[in-house]
Amino acid sequence: MSEPTTEIVNFYEDRYSEAERLDRRPQARLERIRTLELIRDLLPATPARVLDVGGGPGAYARELVTDGHQVRLIDLVPAHVAQARAGTPTVEAVVGDARGLPEPDAAWDATLLLGPVYHLQDRADRVRAIREAIRVTRPGGPVAVAAISRFAGPIDFAATARFDDRMLAESRRLITEGENIVGGGFTHAYFHRVPELLAECAEAGLGGVVLHGVEGPAWSAAEAAVHGPAADAIFDAALRLARLYSSERDLAAASCHLLVTGTAG
Repeated sequence: MSEPTTEIVNFYEDRYSEAERLDRRPQARLERIRTLELIRDLLPATPARVLDVGGGPGAYARELVTDGHQVRLIDLVPAHVAQARAGTPTVEAVVGDARGLPEPDAAWDATLLLGPVYHLQDRADRVRAIREAIRVTRPGGPVAVAAISRFAGPIDFAATARFDDRMLAESRRLITEGENIVGGGFTHAYFHRVPELLAECAEAGLGGVVLHGVEGPAWSAAEAAVHGPAADAIFDAALRLARLYSSERDLAAASCHLLVTGTAG
């Protein structure tokens, strides 16, 4: 494996537990709820054949299996594949790279690309991964592509009282550069501006695109209020706003995660 790929695998196997992430914080809980809602709205009726590329330990795949879909998970990290296979219900899972999927053309009714794009710092690799997701999806089938907003990190640090001079400098850098600096708590990643993400999806050939802001514009308020007396009320309001403003392009970049949905050609 190349150095960035090896570092990503090592990060998730040795230094970070992805299996616990979606239950950890208000932002992650909003991400889980809204991503699952958007996926369920997108997918064909059960039972559909769904390919979950970069599906990690299987948080979404397991939900979709429970719904009655036939799901196959592909992930770069062997530990994630093992966790997906070991959970209940079990998920069919294999190790693989989003840039070269071990799947025939048009083999799946729908394809989810919920992690790989924001771990690929090279634009050509991101377009290649999206193109691969389209290739393995039947014509007219839905494809979902997730990204992290360029502004997610600084907003998160401000909401959680971790914003300091170092983060101010990082925020200034991120205005023009999207690449994460490895060693700051995360691995190789690219943080998108909305026009960049849409352009990459268009270049890959994704049709009928709709852009969603996943957590909505009030996720940072839920983070800031997490230990206060109004935490539940603010979380509920943030979730309602995320649903209401989901496809408002002017607000999308205020979300932590972006989700583009479209169809294979």
